[in-house]
Amino acid sequence: MSVTTLHHLSGSTSLRSLAGPRPRVQLIPPDLRIVESPAASVLRVACVDGPISRDSAARTTGLSIATVNRQVSALLGVGLLRERADLTASGAIGRPRVPFEVNHEPFSTIGIHIGAVVTGITVSDLRGGIVGAVEIPTPNGSSESALASITRSAGAFARRWHRRTPLWVGVAIGGRVDTSSGTVGHPRLGWENGRVAGIVGGGLGLPISVSGHVEAMAASELLLAPRLSDGAAAQNASGTSLYFYARETAGMALTIDGRVHTPASGPGSIAHLPTGSSALCGCGNRGCLEASISDRAVVAAALDRRIVTAQARPTIAAVYQAAQDGSAAAHELLVERARILGRTVALLRDMFNPDRVVLGGQAFTAYPAGIPYVGEAFTARSTLPRRDIRVTGFGDRVQEYAATVVSLSSLYSDPLASIRRAAA
Repeated sequence: MSVTTLHHLSGSTSLRSLAGPRPRVQLIPPDLRIVESPAASVLRVACVDGPISRDSAARTTGLSIATVNRQVSALLGVGLLRERADLTASGAIGRPRVPFEVNHEPFSTIGIHIGAVVTGITVSDLRGGIVGAVEIPTPNGSSESALASITRSAGAFARRWHRRTPLWVGVAIGGRVDTSSGTVGHPRLGWENGRVAGIVGGGLGLPISVSGHVEAMAASELLLAPRLSDGAAAQNASGTSLYFYARETAGMALTIDGRVHTPASGPGSIAHLPTGSSALCGCGNRGCLEASISDRAVVAAALDRRIVTAQARPTIAAVYQAAQDGSAAAHELLVERARILGRTVALLRDMFNPDRVVLGGQAFTAYPAGIPYVGEAFTARSTLPRRDIRVTGFGDRVQEYAATVVSLSSLYSDPLASIRRAAA
């Protein structure tokens, strides 16, 4: 496929209206791993180190210079790479000396994170950089109407970047996700077999991938963190990592030797792990994890303790603000949550004994004063020697990068085939 073909697509194709017949949906399960194929390796080195010469790319990837030349030519041909003749070293002769980089400006992907309360929509470039992001309340009602509403919002937001051709849409969501059918069962939202791929992919007229959101967050640490942070995460491809997430829901994912573990039957659940708290769960038991540490649980406890008032329609942000303004009661409530989180992470760490533990979600990042208490509880409860445990470098934007990495995963794993699908 030529660049001309893609440029023609850009000029003649817009995001679809939800009205009228929809095309056959191209659903591609997300590939949440580091792929070592030549094309994927060359695209990855361009993302991380570009602009880069072919010689340097060969040294970094371990590929022969002839293989690198072939892959660079193929990726240039479909428009995913571009050459930077302006950066050629003085005195260098021949095209192989011309640096190349990701051709990130003409294209974009759309990421959607559907949360229990808030849905985030992102537009990203091919390097994983977020061009724009917006949040909307997650719509109530049936999955059909909610997904149609989210799709309209995503299409309207993406059209702001009308000079970029959208190539893919990725959806990250909690609940029971079937990546092969693109359907989701989400008890919190009341969805049963919600047709995420059919409605979102069909409505936007783009290839689509759907993933469990915690698995996607773990993948963002693997695939995006090396280029968007200080590079420390670049060492984390080998061995095992446990990613623990907490905000309105709680979840965990494992990464093993550069691949996020994605069970065929969908992600497991830690929502009902016992914590020893007195919080009443919807399942009828007391002390379940989500019923103890979720944002809604913290807000309910803040109302009971008169930290916030019902007239103000309290949110978790109000609890954080009260603590930052000096409320001892608000601080103690958040410390209680931090200690529960620390003990739970210790339990999971001792169970799986990973090489690394990464903590993500606003339960950790939105109130930094609680982090020392997470660490204290973790140390007191874990029976294993302490290794690498850290809070994600993505801060409060973990949901955005989770959606972004799902939208890019197929392009990163098989760039030539994916660009053909995007232009089909």
